[in-house]
Amino acid sequence: MKLKFVLPCLFLVQMATAQTVCIDAGHPSEVGMGTKGKVHTEVSLAWKIAKGLQKALEAEGVTVVLTKSEELEKVLNRRRAEIANDAKADLLIRLHCDAASGTGFAVYYPDRTGTTKDGITGPSKDVLEKTAVAAKKFHAIYAAALKGAQKDNGLKSDLKTAIGAKQGALTGSIFSKVPVLLVEMCVLTNPADEAFIGSAEGQQKIISAMTKATLAVVKPATASDKARL
Repeated sequence: MKLKFVLPCLFLVQMATAQTVCIDAGHPSEVGMGTKGKVHTEVSLAWKIAKGLQKALEAEGVTVVLTKSEELEKVLNRRRAEIANDAKADLLIRLHCDAASGTGFAVYYPDRTGTTKDGITGPSKDVLEKTAVAAKKFHAIYAAALKGAQKDNGLKSDLKTAIGAKQGALTGSIFSKVPVLLVEMCVLTNPADEAFIGSAEGQQKIISAMTKATLAVVKPATASDKARL
């Protein structure tokens, strides 16, 4: 008779510990279609990486929610955060490509409360604290995995972005009620960066690095076990 109750209990424990990651492939949004390289577009590359990351994380037993259903679907940045909130995600990962001088990737996160032009403030102190822990762990693993393939431009505050400098935090961060970070995966206007992220090999390296970094945040025990194998 006891066995009949043990199995359902184990099932409930497994369900309770399931992890959810929300992947936000950047653009189109209220700020436009994103940047372009000579051949590739930010919106296309972000979507490809998002789908690859989704597949890799789901293979690890992580529940994945996307903020859009197709590459060119327009979703406002506030709504992107709300989708992650509704899913009660353990982490919201926002994927973008930069347009600037230089080369390499960077990881951004909110380190203080911001305020939109409509007077909405956020994220909360609790989210800021959880995000800081997640961002530092994610960046360390991601940078290590891509060492020798891409330049690491560091872990930076949302304040270092154009919108974050005006609001104190990015719009997607302000409305987020879950840990949130943004990855500028490359400088797409740099020919070498574009060639790297535009190649199948480069995309796989980015997806692999991002998978390891994400698992280190949402499933640390699993990530640690795999690192020892």
